[in-house]
Amino acid sequence: MTSLLLRGNAPASVAGVVEWFGAMQAQDVNSALWSLGCRLPGWSLDQINEALEDRSVLRTWPMRGTVHFVPAADTHWMLELMGSRALAGAAKRRDTLGLDEATADRAVEILAAALKGGRLTRSECLTALTEGGVEITGQRGYHLLWYASQRAVTAIAPHVGKEQTFVLLDEWAPAPRRPSREEALGLIALRYFRSHGPAPRKDLVGWTGLTMTDCRTGIAAAGDALTTVDVDGVEMVMAAGAPDLGAGEWLALPGFDEYMLGYKDRSLMTDDVDAIVPGGNGVFRSTLVQAGRVRATWTRTLTRKGVTVTVEPLATFSASDRRQAEAALEPYAAYLGLPLTVKNP
Repeated sequence: MTSLLLRGNAPASVAGVVEWFGAMQAQDVNSALWSLGCRLPGWSLDQINEALEDRSVLRTWPMRGTVHFVPAADTHWMLELMGSRALAGAAKRRDTLGLDEATADRAVEILAAALKGGRLTRSECLTALTEGGVEITGQRGYHLLWYASQRAVTAIAPHVGKEQTFVLLDEWAPAPRRPSREEALGLIALRYFRSHGPAPRKDLVGWTGLTMTDCRTGIAAAGDALTTVDVDGVEMVMAAGAPDLGAGEWLALPGFDEYMLGYKDRSLMTDDVDAIVPGGNGVFRSTLVQAGRVRATWTRTLTRKGVTVTVEPLATFSASDRRQAEAALEPYAAYLGLPLTVKNP
């Protein structure tokens, strides 16, 4: 939990937290914002949204075809190193959608022209494509927005109201870092294991989508910054000198958080994955965690007057458990700036 910045000293900024991880799951924007908030004690949702406007952090598809927060200056090399693997499958997806490469490339040109010097909502981007003569029915529109970002032309900026927005990547990241391929492999290995370690090498493969050969090269390139440890007979990798601050506290975490999504083997967190991902549909519920183990899931209902959270324990709660669970949810309510009501079954 220390490596995940869920206890102990953490960077004091949004950019610092994202830089520590290298990439943070951000497919669901509300979960992603609370992933930042629970690592920045005392920060409000408004403060986090304001910080995201400084252009130090962007959302894009750096790996596994999934949206993440990434440091803006690292976006180019991350797309080249890991996003390129998803891009390699774009032709097959285009065939399914009835798109050809020339049309996809024209769509990128249209978006680049429309976004120059500005920022458009998702619907405005789709309108620009339609007006440019590109068909966006079905999943075509989403694919073309993904393709433009995967090509390092566009990126996802903070929401305007409730709508996603897009910008030109080079306008929001005008001074990109350009490490060599080996240096980039070392950077992503270091960032993964310092933020998720101890973890086995296969988890780096699963997280990045890279080959095991590339991951081994990255671990070697990170050098003395990483070390190996034995965890219950399994060799794992972690940052050298990482502190162990003990455990025991309760935490309220979003569903789509690196706490769960950063690992292939989730047995250390729970014995009941089905309760967290019902039906294995890829939709992760928010969790209440104690001493690194999931004790319950939770859902929220927002109104102007407050936030109501319904807690679903994975096993019977004692009176003390209920009090501590409610206390763990108070920082979330404070982050929203709303009074908290907790409902238990």
